[in-house]
Amino acid sequence: MTQTSGTLRLVVPQWQGGENHAYPLGARMLAWLAPQNGDRTVEIAVPDPSAMPLPLEGGIAGRAALMEQMKQIRSVLEHHAPERVVIFGGDCLVNQAPFAWLNERHNGKLGVLWLDAHPDVATPRDRSRAHTMVLGNLLGRGDSEMASEVAVPLDHARVMMVGLSRLLPYEAEEIEVLGLLALGTDQVASSSDQILDWIRAESITHLAVHLDLDVLDPQVFRSQGFAVPGQVLEGVMAERVGSMTFEQVLRIIRDVSAACDVVGLGITEHMPWDAINLRNTLAGIPILSGL
Repeated sequence: MTQTSGTLRLVVPQWQGGENHAYPLGARMLAWLAPQNGDRTVEIAVPDPSAMPLPLEGGIAGRAALMEQMKQIRSVLEHHAPERVVIFGGDCLVNQAPFAWLNERHNGKLGVLWLDAHPDVATPRDRSRAHTMVLGNLLGRGDSEMASEVAVPLDHARVMMVGLSRLLPYEAEEIEVLGLLALGTDQVASSSDQILDWIRAESITHLAVHLDLDVLDPQVFRSQGFAVPGQVLEGVMAERVGSMTFEQVLRIIRDVSAACDVVGLGITEHMPWDAINLRNTLAGIPILSGL
């Protein structure tokens, strides 16, 4: 029986899309850190990371597991039928099923604000990790099998990307083909006006926000993929990092929340390196671990 509820929180400790074992703890820590307000919370069952590399299936690492988890998310949403969805991830692909479901619920009129250092419009020709394809899938491109799970693709005009870093050639090409709107950090550094103008121009009444934490400057926020302890970024990778501040992200989300109904929020790519390293150290202490 379908149960209609207000806001549903999904904890999705999915790691296969980015093939990184840091994601599960990151997802659960996000859910723990978020204000507790009594909203129903459901954790999606995800197998624990394994030391074995993921199989390459049709050009994508761990495709079968990712498809199964996507279907689980869809099933939970259909059962609870929430008015709003919050997603704690996990890699970026965790937002595909909820955003697709919300777009169906709002008759293909959902707006999507993509706060991310990267556009996530890859195809299996470009990359093997599915978290790089999620926006492409939602727009009916990306990976054909994963995109087939999106019954109603997003309207390209109702998607805006904010905070992109240096684009790779295939990303720039896809953005041009799709005709997507994009604003750099400098364009939103002190004002959300261009985003609010877009919301008004497209008559967006319901919005989902994708917040990849790597949109933040790694000097501001260290628990992300571009701030691995001891790692020195060079060349193109040094230009692929985010450049936003907490204050900018918070102001933008507050401003759009005042302008329309934010029915979806997906927070992804939380990589709590210090907590992970401390956990691993504690696990090796005999009096704690029983070794």
